[in-house]
Amino acid sequence: MTPPPDHPVIPQSRVGVLLVNLGTPDAAEPKAVRRYLAEFLSDPRVVEIPKLVWQPILRGVILTTRPKKSAEAYAQVWSEDGSPLAAFTRKKSRALQLRLGNGITVDHAMRYGIPSIRSRLQAMKDAGCERILVAPLYPQYCAATTATANDQAFLALSEMRWQPALRTLPPYHDDPHYVAALAKTVRAYLGGLERQPEVLLASFHGMPQRTLELGDPYHCHCRKTARLLSEALGRPVEVAFQSRFGRAKWLEPATDRWLADAADRGLRSVALIAPGFSADCVETLEELQIRARETFEEHGGTEFHYIPCLNDGEPGMAMLEAIVRRELMGWV
Repeated sequence: MTPPPDHPVIPQSRVGVLLVNLGTPDAAEPKAVRRYLAEFLSDPRVVEIPKLVWQPILRGVILTTRPKKSAEAYAQVWSEDGSPLAAFTRKKSRALQLRLGNGITVDHAMRYGIPSIRSRLQAMKDAGCERILVAPLYPQYCAATTATANDQAFLALSEMRWQPALRTLPPYHDDPHYVAALAKTVRAYLGGLERQPEVLLASFHGMPQRTLELGDPYHCHCRKTARLLSEALGRPVEVAFQSRFGRAKWLEPATDRWLADAADRGLRSVALIAPGFSADCVETLEELQIRARETFEEHGGTEFHYIPCLNDGEPGMAMLEAIVRRELMGWV
């Protein structure tokens, strides 16, 4: 049938994949960090405190004092490509596009900051993507990460007259492709060392203890990832949790305290990996590679090794391609 002359152009139907990561300030400056933290810490999925109680605290002491300190941390890891998280997420998107081919549109977005989930979903729909896989890059499910990314995707759909069909990527904490990618990365790194570390420590991003008590599976997912990695490597993998914030009780043991206590007890060499991060960022490059090393050495440790995240390396991209292709079955 021939459409009328004034009929809008409708692009050819396509399938899309939207990789979603947490987000980052757009500059290593207090003003930019303040904007980012205001959005991030205003998310009720992240801070589960009534808004009337939390917002005066956030707008008062936190956004007055924290941006400067955080900007200094970002400045230590900022590069010509900007934020490491943004740079690696872009690279992952481009690498996945090459692997999947021109028949599928791959894009990326950030839950906080730019590019936003809403803007990229709209752009993909405008380009003809009528079926979109939203893929939060969080192996372990957490309401403060996976769920809030999905919330934003569905909120964006609620504003569209013509919605694309949407699928979301499930957590992949125990997926054989993911565990194999971690194991391959660890083996490659340790294989280049003259001496093997006494301990391999997996540091996951911390969450308040209350999230576990409310039914969030994150803690269990982290523990299972470490157990499966241990089995794949044939050696023990210790677990700790980093990035505590505020006065609430958080998941334990805390990474910095674990390193300090272990060094005090005589541990002299450790290799640390951050399996919950799909890409290196300020939490891994500044908090772990720099500050965790300092903590370990201040307490007597002599050999500290940080194993980079999967980033856009071959093991990580092979894993991502495999799980995305599986989730696209029936669409392509």
